[in-house]
Amino acid sequence: MIDFPPSIQNLIQSLKELPGIGPRSAERIALYLLEETKGTKQRLVLFLNEIGTKIKLCPRCGFYAEDRLCSICQDNSRDKHCFCLVIHPIDVLKIERTGAFRGLYHVLGKKISPLEGHDPEDLPLAQLLQRVDEEKPKEIILAFGTDAEAEATALYIGQVLKKRAIKVSSLAMGLPAGSGLEYADSITLSYALSGRREL
Repeated sequence: MIDFPPSIQNLIQSLKELPGIGPRSAERIALYLLEETKGTKQRLVLFLNEIGTKIKLCPRCGFYAEDRLCSICQDNSRDKHCFCLVIHPIDVLKIERTGAFRGLYHVLGKKISPLEGHDPEDLPLAQLLQRVDEEKPKEIILAFGTDAEAEATALYIGQVLKKRAIKVSSLAMGLPAGSGLEYADSITLSYALSGRREL
């Protein structure tokens, strides 16, 4: 039985590691790239290289940036008195697409997860607390989703922030139970933001 040459097998294997791409889809994409003549391969290589060299995390909030700061941190029309604290950079995109929040963000980067060895002491809170002390927001919204690890993280961070006399709120119910923000549609997320409850 004839199999693909090793370079094509390596490409298929790499494509299978992408979310939502199974073995058959990976094979179809690899074969398309092998035979296409429109310059898709070259553009793909160019953009993948650009992601690797140009995109970094904003040193202020942790969202994706090409400049010194991300576009949200550079936007002077944002409400500087309200922060939305999220776990992952992708959560910023989900909330931005609702159009319901015009404040600033802070990406935590991880949540409490004993199974993965992330205890409360492992949370990267130093940068957040320094930023809170410097920028003095009036409210921080904890937008973590509804899984057990997210709830534990929100509870812990809520207690830490309350010591600084800041209003701390969390998203209202209506989010899918036991999941992260990536599974919530824009309308549900918009309602969760507008109906947030104080912790």
